[in-house]
Amino acid sequence: MSKELSSAPNETAGIFYAVGSYSLWGVLPLYWHMLGSVPPFELSYHRMVWSALFGLIVILALGRRGEVFAALRSRKVVRALSLSALFIACNWTLYIYAIAKAELVEASLGYYINPLLNIAIGVVLLGERMSPLRLVAIGLAAVAVLFKALTLGHFPFIALGLAVSFAVYGYIRKLTPVAALDGMTIETCLLLPFTAGILLFWGWQGTGAFTLAHPGTDILLILGGPLTALPLILFAAGARRVRMSTLGFLQYLSPSISLLIAVFMLGEPFTRTDMTAFGCVWVALVLVALDGHLRARAKA
Repeated sequence: MSKELSSAPNETAGIFYAVGSYSLWGVLPLYWHMLGSVPPFELSYHRMVWSALFGLIVILALGRRGEVFAALRSRKVVRALSLSALFIACNWTLYIYAIAKAELVEASLGYYINPLLNIAIGVVLLGERMSPLRLVAIGLAAVAVLFKALTLGHFPFIALGLAVSFAVYGYIRKLTPVAALDGMTIETCLLLPFTAGILLFWGWQGTGAFTLAHPGTDILLILGGPLTALPLILFAAGARRVRMSTLGFLQYLSPSISLLIAVFMLGEPFTRTDMTAFGCVWVALVLVALDGHLRARAKA
């Protein structure tokens, strides 16, 4: 695996890795749905614990201890990863909650909004320039969220919570010089005293799902660690081999798969309200793609 990840850039292989990562992220809701008997918070803690242990095993297997120790020696990196760990923990927990509450359609909307929020963060925090097309796109995303809130009668905290938490997580990780696998392992290990402590306490009380439920549930909980880390490893391999424009197009594969699963496999309704909100976001994404195309032509 280490040889694959360090090989020379290759667009075809990169697309294969990227499609693999986004496809896995898209179908994972079915896996978490199988664990519907486990409370969302407990399931999320298990995901973090087993991700940490799996990450440590992979790092040892790849001989990356030096890179991890180098990252841990930097107080700035540790502070950044401590903060990013909190945001990714919130993101994972909210996503599991959305699946448990049959709100995967709204969760998919959040991940469609996420790239637009990334643009806004780039303007506000990184000083990037906002073109007229991108300004309209951000406006359409705001209209989608507002329309969803007004028709639902409550704030769409799942969609916006997922979009904000992942956007802020991505911003922190963008500025933190650490590889994807190393960073994820450090993040989950920083959370390990809390997450493992809570799970052990629940186990001691006899209220936890692990070892008390069906053995198949225990196996699914453990495998949640590798299934969390594997798409991230594939994504890291793909991101180094493909152009950002290609990667930006492929990222919509994940929420599209999740949306189809929510409607056609899990039986969630896709109402006129959803169609209007998603329509606004889809038009916004087309405008962003068009803006990127025009910029590329101007540079050519």
